[in-house]
Amino acid sequence: MELRHLRCFLAVAEELHFARAAEKLHIEQSPLSRTVKELEEELGAQLFIRTSRSTRLTLAGRLFLTHVPRVFTALEQARESVKSAANGFHGQLRIALSDGITPSRLPALLARCREEDPEIEIRLFEVPLAQQLKGLNDDLYDAGFSMADEVGDDTIVERAWEDELMVAVPARHPALAYKRIPLEEVLRYPLVLGDPAVWEGHARQIDRILRKQEK
Repeated sequence: MELRHLRCFLAVAEELHFARAAEKLHIEQSPLSRTVKELEEELGAQLFIRTSRSTRLTLAGRLFLTHVPRVFTALEQARESVKSAANGFHGQLRIALSDGITPSRLPALLARCREEDPEIEIRLFEVPLAQQLKGLNDDLYDAGFSMADEVGDDTIVERAWEDELMVAVPARHPALAYKRIPLEEVLRYPLVLGDPAVWEGHARQIDRILRKQEK
């Protein structure tokens, strides 16, 4: 199995269309199809179901897709490690960020880390929470920052800082009559919340707060 097999598989899995995947890879469609066929033969499993109208992943293809991106992530990190060493650094600290972590407190922590360990290169990765947790377990990241406080038994969670829960309202909103707006007052109005797919840890905490209020 070669990297070209994985690149072709990943392109088709992302596009679910052989012609668009071939265009993305700047190759003809026939060698792309041939490369995917070689990969399927080596794995002993069909990865795609291809008809005249659609292309979709098989169960084996979906399972394979959970692993392939990590191969390229690890390869990229290996490249960066070599560059880091060539530039005089003696190691890397790989930090994954999710849930749109506010940068207000993070720079101070990173500056302190640089002051204490100037020979360590700090690399930041902005990823979804699920990818962050999987990357921590797979040794793709050394640490992570998110708003999640329930992440399973395989990961240790420690509070780095606390931020107050705030609500954004128009300049003349009735709720501004309060110096500190009670939650029950906030819930009198329609809420616009962050996308759980992007702000998963934050969404979990907000959901927990709202459920408590409902009781």
